Amino acid sequence: MTTTTPQAARGETWRALYQHFRPHRWTVALGAVFALIGAASGLAQPLAAKALVERLGGDQSIAGVLLVLTALVVVGTAIDALGGYILERTAESVVLAARRSLVGRLLRLRLVEVEKTQPGDLMSRVTSDTTLLRAVTTQSVVSAATGGLAFVATIVMMGFMDPVLLGVTLGVIVLIGGAVGLVMPRIARATQRSQEAVGEMSTVLERVFGAFRTVKASGAEERETAIVEEAAREAWRHGVKSAKWQSVAGSSIGLAVQVSFLAVLGIGGARVASGAISVASLIAFLLFLFYLIDPVSKLVEAATQFQVGSAAIARILEAERLETEDLGSGPGSGKASTGSEVVRDSGPATVTFEDVEFRYRDDLPPVHHGVSFEVPGAGMTAFVGPSGAGKTTVFGLLERFYEVTGGRVLIDGKDVRDWRLPELRAAIGYVEQDAPVLSGTLRENLVFAAPHVTEEDIRDVLVRARLDGVVERLPDGLETVVGHRGSKLSGGERQRVAIARALLRKPRLLLLDEATSQLDAVNELALRDVVAEAARETTVLVVAHRLSTVTLADRIVVMDAGRVRAVGTHQELVAADPLYGELAATQFLAAGAGVETGAEAP
Repeated sequence: MTTTTPQAARGETWRALYQHFRPHRWTVALGAVFALIGAASGLAQPLAAKALVERLGGDQSIAGVLLVLTALVVVGTAIDALGGYILERTAESVVLAARRSLVGRLLRLRLVEVEKTQPGDLMSRVTSDTTLLRAVTTQSVVSAATGGLAFVATIVMMGFMDPVLLGVTLGVIVLIGGAVGLVMPRIARATQRSQEAVGEMSTVLERVFGAFRTVKASGAEERETAIVEEAAREAWRHGVKSAKWQSVAGSSIGLAVQVSFLAVLGIGGARVASGAISVASLIAFLLFLFYLIDPVSKLVEAATQFQVGSAAIARILEAERLETEDLGSGPGSGKASTGSEVVRDSGPATVTFEDVEFRYRDDLPPVHHGVSFEVPGAGMTAFVGPSGAGKTTVFGLLERFYEVTGGRVLIDGKDVRDWRLPELRAAIGYVEQDAPVLSGTLRENLVFAAPHVTEEDIRDVLVRARLDGVVERLPDGLETVVGHRGSKLSGGERQRVAIARALLRKPRLLLLDEATSQLDAVNELALRDVVAEAARETTVLVVAHRLSTVTLADRIVVMDAGRVRAVGTHQELVAADPLYGELAATQFLAAGAGVETGAEAP
């Protein structure tokens, strides 16, 4: 994934920040009003202190002034706390909205985008990067606004007190402020690199936990720990660098005030001695100077938060640029396509490939070279051939996980690009090679593709998929938690769950990608009967390596090197096609044909 530095897209960063800020602008404005009231109460305190000193010099009562000072402190603190709560609550709302938007987009990504991006890095953008939006979209906006206004108001008040001392103060602030401006880009760069390292760490952990048994069986715990630790150290190094520059920026505020204080104290003392100003005015000016710490701190904090937030925004924008699927209409239709004329036909689907050309990426060799075949409604069609022949890719093109680079794929005589994706996939049941089972209960996995099925439907499919006995043995039946990626189930049980899930969908087109490879002979025979029964009511396409499965097919498509060699029945192909005859003689490479691997996919 390409990296966009915050400096290279400053305007885009501002626009993105505004989009996150815009829905909450009135709430933020309310928080800003409370913050300004709190700032105003603080700004009045030096004036009250001046009046107190003058009353002390004139032997007047100070009770009223002390009461006013106390009220200013209490009211200012309470209002400031309320404003802070409003802003923090709004900040959490910003993060929630950003996460909802980003997750919704990531789950609609095209499969090719997911395959070229590390899942752990995408997860980091949803979790870690969105967290950094909290401050920059609310607190920094208010800090910049209130800090700026309070700074101007304080400077004006100090100017009324003594323009000479104000000039001394501003000279010191401008000198140190210029130095602070130089470190801000360093904070952004260090933060972005730190977030990238956090994403790398998430990627490594996702990889390890995705193959946890393999890691343990290979004795690779220490090696994998070292990889994670290196990513963690990289995040630490850049985090420390960012913290260093933020510390420099923060400490500069105290330095500016202290230097200003010494300069004002020296020059102001001389002006008091000369009679240019009173002692009360010097004390009030010094109080204003110390009060200036807060607005200047807010301005520096806002600038720092923007640098940190812009790094997060840059990474979120990268994720938002990834191409997503259009769930509304097919891009080839030229208009919104309801697909209703196809959906009303509840019978078995027909499938046609017309001179299909396909490659996964421009830098990879073609997978399909003019693939053509026809599958009439109902019945079973088997796809056979050596690994890498392009069989699994046929299913990916039917589901529109990928788009053809030439030719057409048709279902019911209609180009799949003209179907609305939800309706296209609602008509298809798909059992993948590795039969994935999701974390959760067995029931949740069974109804994953058809959440509104009845209990009767579930009981029926359990019997058909030979899962009823498995459910009876489980401690909590259908409510048993199956573990991460179905780790508490055997490989054969996971395949049966995947088949049952597809059958519950009652599809018009059923795609089985080596769906019985991990089953024992008894269960395989039973499920072959289930598939054969389903083939009487729906169109079944099977990628198979076992001769026992292929001989049941009504037609067989032999593929080799991305082309269709021959189409026919088992008897016809044994006599007419040498490759099929060789595969049949070796039981379709049964010894090593469990799963067709990534030879076809990148």
